[in-house]
Parts: sequence; C-alpha cells; structure tokens
Amino acid sequence: MKSDSKSEEWEWELTSETSWWDWKLKEVWAYRNLWLRLIRKDFLLNHQQTLLGPLWILFQPVLTLLTYVLVFNKLVGISTGNIPPVLFYLIGIALWTFFSESFIAISFTFTHYESIFQKVYFPRLIVPLSLVSANIIRLLLQLLLLFILILVYWSIYNTPITISWWLLLLPFAIAVIGINGLSAGLLFAVLTAQYRDLINIVNIGIRLMMFITPVIYPVIIVPDNLRLLMELNPLSSLFELSRFCIFNEGTFTTGQLLYSVSITLLLFVGSMMLFHKRVDKLMDVV
Repeated sequence: MKSDSKSEEWEWELTSETSWWDWKLKEVWAYRNLWLRLIRKDFLLNHQQTLLGPLWILFQPVLTLLTYVLVFNKLVGISTGNIPPVLFYLIGIALWTFFSESFIAISFTFTHYESIFQKVYFPRLIVPLSLVSANIIRLLLQLLLLFILILVYWSIYNTPITISWWLLLLPFAIAVIGINGLSAGLLFAVLTAQYRDLINIVNIGIRLMMFITPVIYPVIIVPDNLRLLMELNPLSSLFELSRFCIFNEGTFTTGQLLYSVSITLLLFVGSMMLFHKRVDKLMDVV
C-alpha cells in the first residue's frame, strides 16, 4: 500500500472485498523484487547444505533417466522410434518434472506459507509465480544437458540432427505446459487449504496422470481403443510437439493442439478467478 504525499491519493487500497476479475497484476509487478527473492529462497532451501548443491538439478533426472532406460527400454522393450532412448526419455523427464513439481509446490501454497500470509501483506499470487519461475530455471538447465547429449550422440554415434523452424515452437509448448501446472496448482491450492485430505489425492493423482501422458512412450504405439483417453489429456499433444520441435518426430494434429490451448486457457482463467475470489477468506481457515 503506498500513497502520494502531495495529492494524498492512494495507488491501491486494501479492503475485505474480493472479486472474480480483480487479479491485482499491477500490485504483482510492484512486488517484483519480492518475486525474485522468493525464487532465490527456493534455490537456497533446496540446495544449500547438500553434498552436490545445484548439481542435484541434473543428478536427479540423470538417475531417473537411467532407471527408465533400464526398465522401460531394456526390460519392457518399449520402442522410442528413431529417437535414441536416452534422448527420448530425457526430454520427457524434464518436461514432466517441470509440470509435476510446479503443480505440487503450488498446490501446497497456503499450507506451506501459512505463517507468512498471516503476518505480512503482499499479493498472494507472487508465491505461485515464484515457484513456477524457479522450476523454469531448472528446466532450462536440464534442456541444456539434453542438447549437450544430442551433440554427443551426433559426434559419436552419427545420430542425425534435424534443425527446423519447428524448434521456434518449443518455448510455446513449454509455456503452455507451465501455464497448465500453474493453473492446476492454483485450483488445488484453494481446495487443499479448505479440505486437507485432498493433499493425498494430489500426490496420488499426479503419479497416475504421468501414465496417460507420453513421458515414457510415444503416442504412436498407444492402441486405438486407448488413444481417446490420452488425447483428452491436454499435455499429450504438447509433449509430442516438444519432441517434434527437437527430433522432428512426434504424433499430433492441429486440432489436438487447439484443444490443448483452449483447455489451458479455460483452466487458467477459471483458476485465477477462484484463487482471487477465495484468497483472503482462506486466511481464516488455514
């Protein structure tokens, strides 16, 4: 809250009234320094006083990658098409980790930041935005590892590298996946603040959702009778688009992409409306 000493006019005013549409984006921008500090706090909290420090950002997906290659490629025999299994699984792991960790972290916004919310006023949206921003930085580091491995495969195994204009759509696919994580997280942040037992559903639901998202297999090997279930998931075509942007191999249609973007926009608007309508009232129940 801030005032002009000459005109005595308030730039904004805190009231008990809430609105479906007042998203206070001007306030969010005014608190951008706090936004950056929360991103820094997130990294310090997760990597300070650890043996590997920030290297965990790469070490965790590499361990997961080795497990996936051993289990799903070597033991189960799932085909990854013309994409080497290491590269196929790494892009899936990076994108899925970005979505799932953003979603879970934001879902617990009110329970984890309860003590701060009850003492200090600032736009509550700052916390979810800082959480998804920190995960974007982690994703970029993991994508850097992916592109290094692509160069290794090209130089050692003569794996062809296809660079096309589709690569420009990769940031778009990542942005829509991030908005999905943010929106679903905001929705469940409101619900878990009021009904604590939904926390268990969040943890179980995110594990089950991974199996209807093309993380460990390509859409093209899914039987036709199960394809509809996968296509209802708005993340499916975005994951396939991401692989197509890098490897020129993926299964999606323009209609599926339009469906994914439409569902994402509806989820984003709905979750933002619910979050800002309920945010102040939830302070009394957390």
